[in-house]
Amino acid sequence: MIENKVASSGLITLNLEDYLPNRDIVTFDLKDFLFMELILKEKDYRETLKNKDWEEYRDQYVAVTCSADAIIPVWAYMLAVSYLQPVARDVYMGTMEEMQKHILLKNIDAIQTEDFEDQRVVVKGCGDKPIDNAAFAEITRILLPVVKSIMYGEPCSTVPIYKKK
Repeated sequence: MIENKVASSGLITLNLEDYLPNRDIVTFDLKDFLFMELILKEKDYRETLKNKDWEEYRDQYVAVTCSADAIIPVWAYMLAVSYLQPVARDVYMGTMEEMQKHILLKNIDAIQTEDFEDQRVVVKGCGDKPIDNAAFAEITRILLPVVKSIMYGEPCSTVPIYKKK
């Protein structure tokens, strides 16, 4: 009989892809509200935001950004967020990629570390979706105080990261 030593090893495989946003991220681009894509006119901007149908952002991840090479006052971003926050799932000031990283790190920080108490954890290294390096650092930071060991890679081929002494 062939024994599967990986299956019987007691290792927990943690795939960081599981902590990526579970839906698409949409962009709210202030460029669309600029006069000639260069100048923010406060009165027009306020009026446009006030009359906008915000339901298209209901339960969405929204990255607030400005893709035009324009000087945007901080309050303009704040005003957009004040309309988005009540309807959106989450709002982040930055690009879609930056928001994906923000959500990933936020989801990792929400992990119940007691589920990993005194466990041997393998943080999966390869996958179908790219994972920001910051996520690997963050999972190490939050698991280190509670786990027996942390490894990187696949259960059949791991790189040791940490072992409790």
